[in-house]
Amino acid sequence: MDKKQQDQLKKEAATKAAEIVKPGSVLGVGTGSTVAFFIDALGQRKEKEGFTLKHIVTTSNRSKKQLEGLGFKVDELADIDQVDLTVDGADRVADNLDGIKGGGGALTLEKNVAINSKKIIWIVDESKLVHRLGGFPLPVEVLPISCEQNFRKFEQEGLKPQWRKDENGKRYVTHYGNYIIDLAADPVPAPHGLADYLDHTVGVVEHGLFLDMCDEVIIAHSDGSIEDKRK
Repeated sequence: MDKKQQDQLKKEAATKAAEIVKPGSVLGVGTGSTVAFFIDALGQRKEKEGFTLKHIVTTSNRSKKQLEGLGFKVDELADIDQVDLTVDGADRVADNLDGIKGGGGALTLEKNVAINSKKIIWIVDESKLVHRLGGFPLPVEVLPISCEQNFRKFEQEGLKPQWRKDENGKRYVTHYGNYIIDLAADPVPAPHGLADYLDHTVGVVEHGLFLDMCDEVIIAHSDGSIEDKRK
């Protein structure tokens, strides 16, 4: 599948997701190429229907800029009580709707928005689907003060850690000033057990295992069909 075909699939899935959003609700908006199509679709609803939302929060400056360019006001997560619906992409989605996220480096804010949402929908093309979580490095955001110790521990655990690098070959720095260690163990060994291990590892800020969170996945297939998969 070439990029043009893949983008068309993403656009179709994103458009379906935009149709689900209720006017006057509190919306969480993720980040990534598929979400960019979703934001465009929201803008089209705004133009055609006078569609408005009570609040919008987002997980990246790129999404915020795109939303504001379409006339939406973007709020901070700390300034609202709860999100009604969050729409985001995912790097991998397993059969049980568990996922890996954080390929764009925004995993900490993404998880904070997700955990404070009543409902979560992911929009993906079929290339992101796996039977068991894997096929994509698992991002772990770590504090600089103890990152070397974390890296060595992950090595000892056989998790195949790799430093994420920026375009200049330096360690990638997150929005919060931390580093990301990508774990290349594939498939992800015992996702719930690994999540618990990372949650209890000092120096780990957040990880990209999004387990038992997603309620619905909208999947664009290469045959042109759109699948709506729910728990």
